[in-house]
Amino acid sequence: MMETTQQASFPHLNEPAPAFKARTTHGDRSLEDYRGKWLILFSHPADFTPVCTTEFIGFAQAAPKFAEMNCELLGLSIDSLFSHLAWTRNIKEKFGVDIPFPIIEDIKMEVASAYGMVHPGAADTQAVRATFFIDPNGILRAMVYYPMSNGRSIDEFVRLLEAMQTSDENGVATPENWCPGKPVIVPPPKTAEAADKRAGEGYDTVDWYFSTKSL
Repeated sequence: MMETTQQASFPHLNEPAPAFKARTTHGDRSLEDYRGKWLILFSHPADFTPVCTTEFIGFAQAAPKFAEMNCELLGLSIDSLFSHLAWTRNIKEKFGVDIPFPIIEDIKMEVASAYGMVHPGAADTQAVRATFFIDPNGILRAMVYYPMSNGRSIDEFVRLLEAMQTSDENGVATPENWCPGKPVIVPPPKTAEAADKRAGEGYDTVDWYFSTKSL
């Protein structure tokens, strides 16, 4: 008999993020509730696990920075609401950190399945470390997946959000490991005539296709 392999379903970048309505530690939440703000939706394999605990502490400590950038945080795991509540209370008791953002209860794996958070072969009943950046118009702009064994870099998520917002606001791209204050990349010319003119346009131009500027 031929065996079939279950395939995870993944949303697509630059398309509307999958809509959801779910119960959370802060009451019911839907994707529409975050319209007009950026949203970082992130999953974790299970409550009361050490790597996830460090990640939640990191997200909690960075929450004020994300708020400054008009960005909300929303966690998810395939655990019960009561497990989420007990875990966040434990983090407060043992580590002295309040978890200020909601955590989705997704026992039926409806949200996790819509966002491709459950990978066959990784764990049958656990969501991998997936992170989704959704813009104020509800468009999925970035996806980042980490293995079960290794924690995420919250600093990188702050950097990535700053980079995307800078690109949106200024019509530019950002180079490797770009941080605020560093030069940004000017879009390359799209015609031969524009390429001929590029060197005289006042940018820091290495060649016709590679120009940078300061904001």
